[in-house]
Amino acid sequence: MPKVIFLPNEDLCPEGSVVEAKQGESVLDVALREGIDIEHACEKSCACTTCHVIVREGFDSLEESDELEDDMLDKAWGLEPESRLGCQAMVSDEDLVVEIPKYTINMVSEQH
Repeated sequence: MPKVIFLPNEDLCPEGSVVEAKQGESVLDVALREGIDIEHACEKSCACTTCHVIVREGFDSLEESDELEDDMLDKAWGLEPESRLGCQAMVSDEDLVVEIPKYTINMVSEQH
């Protein structure tokens, strides 16, 4: 069973975490199941960038992003070549090492 290794994030998982994942499960769902509360303002519908993650290892094992995800990622804070939306990045048969960026752009919470 593949693992998702979440690197330490000051706010969401200070110690980091190693979680077993099922093939076809999204990185976001793996995180939420582990209690790592990555924002997902659009409820996993690929309509925002709040679940932006950077896949430090295992990126090539993921299916390629589609045009809608790429358009959303263009708006993400701290975009890198290995950036994906956690709701769209599905675990395959390889372990992933994932970094959760320090900041997200959440237009919903910023308006309040």
